[in-house]
This record gives sequence, structure tokens and C-alpha cells, in this order.
Amino acid sequence: MKHFVYILISYFLLMACGPQERVSKEVFDKVNSSMEAKRLSEAQIIQEAMVWGDSISTEAQQQLMSNLHQAVEESGFTGALDFCSVNAASITKAVSDRYKISIRRTSFRARNQNNLPNEPESQILEAYQYNAENGIVSEPNIQKINNGDTLLYTKAIIIPSEFCLNCHGNPETQIDKAVLEKVDSLYPGDLARDFEVGDLRGMWSLKIPKKAVVNRL
Repeated sequence: MKHFVYILISYFLLMACGPQERVSKEVFDKVNSSMEAKRLSEAQIIQEAMVWGDSISTEAQQQLMSNLHQAVEESGFTGALDFCSVNAASITKAVSDRYKISIRRTSFRARNQNNLPNEPESQILEAYQYNAENGIVSEPNIQKINNGDTLLYTKAIIIPSEFCLNCHGNPETQIDKAVLEKVDSLYPGDLARDFEVGDLRGMWSLKIPKKAVVNRL
């Protein structure tokens, strides 16, 4: 039956072009590709979004950490704070622009107040926080938003090592006085301190248009 439908559509395309014209292979392939996309199941789309979201968030994380380590080597942790305040958003935006999706980090304990969660993000963060407090591993998550046209991919961010505690640890015992003064000057509303290794830092939040996922398949 499916092959019959393809043949029938091809016939109408040929008839519409007239006796002196032919449908190019490119146009024919696009028609078939479009029809195949419509036959994708919701499960297939979500599975691909999960894989893609994990790949993009991992790339963004690696970009940020690579640049951060370099900034620390060149300017110390105080200089790295200046670097992050200016460049962290642009590094994330570059990844976002490359894939044409919205990507950001968010947390209840944000350093930059622009990174506090919105309502859908808050609900997921609360679940991640519950998991963290009860020793449950938080798996990446997909939620439908915007009437199902967009998929919200989220992934927990965990404090991986003591390296992070130089800026996010105990202000009295782990954060150098000069670093703490720099934090206070750059981020007066800072909430991102008193963390320990293994704590939930926040999460990646990616808004992936469903059409973009379908176009990948």
C-alpha cells in the first residue's frame, strides 16, 4: 500500500510538469524524504532528541571547562572569574547558534541571577534535587513544551571535583579571599557557594524544536 502511494504521488508530479518537463531526482527524493519523516513515531523523535541533547550539552560543557582551565592557568582563579563573567554566555551561545537551538545552564543556586530557572525548569530541578538528596542518579529528561512543538531536554550538572570548589566551595575554608571578593563584586546576588564534590550544581536546559529533530532523521 505504501509503495502504491509513492507511485501515485510520483505520477501526479510527472503529469503536473507537462510533456516537455521531468521531475528531477532531487525533487523526487525530497518528496519521499518528507513522507518518511511524517511516518516517524513519537518515540523515535524523542529518542533522537535524547541522543542529540546529550551530545550538544556534552560539547557545551567541554567547551566551557576547557576555556575555564585555560583561563585559570593564565590568570589564576581571580582572573578566571573575569573571563567567565564576560565569555561564558558567548561560549554557550556559539554552541546554541551552531545547532540552532536554545541552550543554557540553570540552577536554584545560580551565580548569575539570569540563570535562575523558569517554571518548567523549576519542576525538573526539584526532581533532580530530590534525587540528589536521596542518593538517586538523575537521568536526562525530555518534556514537551509549546503545545508539543518543542522538546525540553535537561541534564543534571554535578560538581565533579575539588577544582570547582575554588570558586564554589566553602567561603571560609576553600575559596581564597581575593577570589571571594571578586565573586562578590561581579555577582552581588551570588548563591553558588558552599557546594561539595558530588552536589547537584544545576542542569543543562535545551529547547529543541521537534522539526529540527525530524530533519536529522
